[in-house]
Amino acid sequence: MALRKLSLGLCLALAACLSGCGGRAVGVLTPIAPQALAPGASRVELMAATTRKPSSDPGVLFSGERASRISLTRIGVSVPPDAGRVAGEVQWPKRLPPDPTKEFATLEATPVSRDEARVWFRRQAGGKRHVLLFVHGFNNTYEDAVYRFAQIVHDSRTDAVPALFTWPSRASVFAYNYDRESTNYSRDALEEVLQSLADEPDVKDVSVLAHSMGSFLTMEALRQMAIRDGRIAPKIRNVILAAPDVDVDVFKQQLGEMGKPNARPRFTVFVSRDDRALKVSSRIAGAVPRLGAIDPKAEPYRSEFEQARIDAFDLTDLKTADPLAHGKFAQSPAVVQAIGGRLVAGQEISASELSLGERVGEAAAGVAATAGSAAGAVVTAPIAIVDPASRRNYGERLRDLRGQAGGTLDTLR
Repeated sequence: MALRKLSLGLCLALAACLSGCGGRAVGVLTPIAPQALAPGASRVELMAATTRKPSSDPGVLFSGERASRISLTRIGVSVPPDAGRVAGEVQWPKRLPPDPTKEFATLEATPVSRDEARVWFRRQAGGKRHVLLFVHGFNNTYEDAVYRFAQIVHDSRTDAVPALFTWPSRASVFAYNYDRESTNYSRDALEEVLQSLADEPDVKDVSVLAHSMGSFLTMEALRQMAIRDGRIAPKIRNVILAAPDVDVDVFKQQLGEMGKPNARPRFTVFVSRDDRALKVSSRIAGAVPRLGAIDPKAEPYRSEFEQARIDAFDLTDLKTADPLAHGKFAQSPAVVQAIGGRLVAGQEISASELSLGERVGEAAAGVAATAGSAAGAVVTAPIAIVDPASRRNYGERLRDLRGQAGGTLDTLR
C-alpha cells in the first residue's frame, strides 16, 4: 500500500510535468538549410554513437528499439542567440520548420563510418585535448539526447570535443524495465566507444557525464573494461554521476572491481535525498537505497567516500521547480556557473560559492570538492539534463498516464 501511494504521487507529479509541456514538434532532426542559421546563433557539432535501431522517419533518425551494431552520426545543431534564450533550457521547436532565431534547429545529421568519424574528430579537436562523453538517462528519445547535449555543450562553453552515447530507451515512464535491460544490452558498445576514444593519439583525457540510469550503464562499461584489460584506460580520468539510479551495493562492487582509487578514474557524484524518482526506483528494486539518494555525510557513506576518493555534492537543500527533484542540480544557473567557473581552472569550490548552504560539497571531511582540471569541462555541464520539457508527444503520454496509472500501480504493490 505504501508503494502504491508513493507511485501514485510519482504519477501525479509526472502528469503535472507533462501537462505543462505540450506543443512540442516531433521529428526535429530533419536538417534546415545552412543559410537559415540566424544572426547571433551558435552552431554545435557533435558525434553521436548509438545502439538504437534506425527509424524510417528522417526527422527521428533512431527509435527506442535495439540494434545489433553501433551507428555513428555527425550532427550539427543551431542554438538560438543568447539574448533570446534562457541558459539551461532547450528551446524546442513548436512546429516545423523551426524558427532558428528562437528555437533549436538541426543543421546536419549525416551517417558516418568509423574512419569518417576519426577524420571528423581530428578536425574538431583543433588543439582541444579533452573529450566530453555524455550518457543520458531513463525516458529519453534520440532527439532528446541530441538537443540536450547540444545545449550542455553550448551553455558550459566546454573546451572539449563533444561525443554522445545514446542507448535504446522507449521514452516512456512505463518502460522502466525495458530501459534498464537496454543499459545491460549496451554496455559492450559503450566500452568499445570509450576504448576507441582513449586510443586516439590526440586525446589527452576523456571525461564522462552520466545521468540517472545512464550512470548504471557507465559503471558497467567501466567495470567490464577493468576486468577485460586489467585496468580502465588511463586516459579515462573523470566520471561524473548525476542523480545515479544505481543500487548502492552494486555500486560498491562495481567500484571495487575497477581497482584501487589511484588506478581508476576520479568520481564525482551529485545526490539529493528528496529525489522522488529514485525513491520509487528503490522501492521497485527491493527497498535498496539508490546511490543518488543517499546522505553522503552519514556513515558508512562518509568514510567509504573518503577512502574511495569520491567527491559528493549533496543538493538536498536546493529547491527547484522540478516536482520529482531528480534533475534539481541541473536547474540552478548559479550552481552550474560556480562549479564550472572554479573546476575549469582546477580549483576547489566551497559551499558558499555554490549558494546552497552547508550541505553541498561536504560529503566527507578532508575530501576536496574538486575532480581536477580535466573534470572541470564536464562539471560545467549539469544543465537541466532531465528538464521535463525535453520529452516528446506530451499530450499522448499524458493520456496514456491517466489511462494506465491504475493498472501500473497494481503491478507495483
